[in-house]
Amino acid sequence: MSNSIPEIEDCPMLLCIGTNMTECHPIIAIRVKKAVRKGARLFVVDPREIPLTRFAEEHLALRLGSDVAVFNAMAKVIIDEGLHDREFIEARTEGFDELVAHLETFTPEYAEKISGVPAEQIRKCAIAYGSAERAGIYYTLGVTEHICGVQNVQSLCNLALITGNFGKSSAGVNPLRGQNNIQGAGDSGALPNNFPGFQVVSDPKIREKFEKAWGVPLDGEIGITKIKALDWAVEGKLKGMWICGENTLISDPDVNHTRHALESLDFLVVQDMFLTETAELAEVVFAAAAFSEV
Repeated sequence: MSNSIPEIEDCPMLLCIGTNMTECHPIIAIRVKKAVRKGARLFVVDPREIPLTRFAEEHLALRLGSDVAVFNAMAKVIIDEGLHDREFIEARTEGFDELVAHLETFTPEYAEKISGVPAEQIRKCAIAYGSAERAGIYYTLGVTEHICGVQNVQSLCNLALITGNFGKSSAGVNPLRGQNNIQGAGDSGALPNNFPGFQVVSDPKIREKFEKAWGVPLDGEIGITKIKALDWAVEGKLKGMWICGENTLISDPDVNHTRHALESLDFLVVQDMFLTETAELAEVVFAAAAFSEV
């Protein structure tokens, strides 16, 4: 996340996309509602009429899978209206001219045909985001669990980059994590490229610090990511997996590729409280206990 949770209350413009945070991230939802009560503008982009829409200035009820068209149209409006941060773009980004060329056809009217969101509503949201002193984007798995999940996130990042909404309080791009304490797992170093605290494995100084603390030599080579692991499974380089507390088949983008990868393994173990779609593909399923069962 670009911002801490307390910063939400001081954000003057909130763009919440594909996130039913009232039910899934209630503490964050409370902060958003407090921000609205303090005068913040809230725009919700979601196919559903979720509880958060009651607090929103506008609800952009787009069709499933049409996110990129809406976000690109917003970017085009921001640039056409001169609301982009030229100084930030020149100093901190690259490829802006290519982006402008790519956005040429993405008018709000074009996006309306794809998404069903009225062009004027797209334009209003874009101008509100682009003219805000600081703006925060918040999204969850409703954005990422698509075959175009990567493109969805890239389009959102483009919005933040062209408006300079990085590196300042309450402004940025904030993915709200979805799986079993995935944030805690990352904080504690359960990642292929980081030590605890998101400190990079490949940095010799950081590695030396942890070697002294733990009393063992540490490998500086970055491990494989989850996406790469699935690719390796398809290629036959990875023979087995043990998946704990995650429904990989559903939570990863491109369900067909993920299924093919899991079915290509010689041996799959799934440890979960439920017989998920992923568990149904496993050779062995360990029934995990919830806190209330222990």
